[in-house]
Amino acid sequence: MATPFLTVSHLVVAYPRIGQAPFRAVNDISFEVKEREFFGIVGESGCGKSTLAKALCHLQPITSGSIARAPMPDSAVQMIFQDAVGSLNPRIAIGDALLEVLTVHRLCPPSERSTRISTLLNEVGLPAEIAKAYPSELSGGQCQRISIARALAMNPRILIADEPVSALDVSVQARILNLLADLRHRRGLTILLISHDLAVVRTVCDRLVVMHSGEIVERGNTREVFQHPRHPYTRMLLNAVPDVSAAFIKQPESLTFDP
Repeated sequence: MATPFLTVSHLVVAYPRIGQAPFRAVNDISFEVKEREFFGIVGESGCGKSTLAKALCHLQPITSGSIARAPMPDSAVQMIFQDAVGSLNPRIAIGDALLEVLTVHRLCPPSERSTRISTLLNEVGLPAEIAKAYPSELSGGQCQRISIARALAMNPRILIADEPVSALDVSVQARILNLLADLRHRRGLTILLISHDLAVVRTVCDRLVVMHSGEIVERGNTREVFQHPRHPYTRMLLNAVPDVSAAFIKQPESLTFDP
């Protein structure tokens, strides 16, 4: 049996409270992720999934338990946030934002940076000339593609996507999910998709866990969970969300310029 690419064991993330016991946002959860797997973490707002995402990226200290991964630098784990527009500096053109990443982290020689920026934009389905644009001139979907390109600039092995499509309309959601699925295969990425929407996770994820009140209440193969949900909370989620799978049509993302 292959060694898991990412292993979370009995993880606890607690926040102190004055005069009360610490609040356990993540409460004794364990799961494993395989290399190149598309893995879903699902739950409503406040269930602890975003805290978990930050802990996986070392952006949030853990209280107890452990997070182990295959040998790789910390920079090989990159996060894509829900608010793509807010994650970009409104005063900096897109090309300069990508250039900053390449320069600060010394990811390629100066003579190759311009070509590298064009390649990154093409890889997320955007034309090279968009490098001259500012975030305010782009749609939400385009800004999310820029955020993905910025993460790709770091040559990641693991992408943690925290609600990457929840602020987008359904048709654009499908295009971004297509892009992530395409990048997974072309780059050999391991992707953790965090979402409140089981229908979104169904389109791309191999396996998933369902979180409720900081704990995992269900886990398994995505198809099996959808066909035979065992926990009442999972059944409630399935009954509460629309189906976006009809909009999920595989396209060569790097060759199309979508919103």
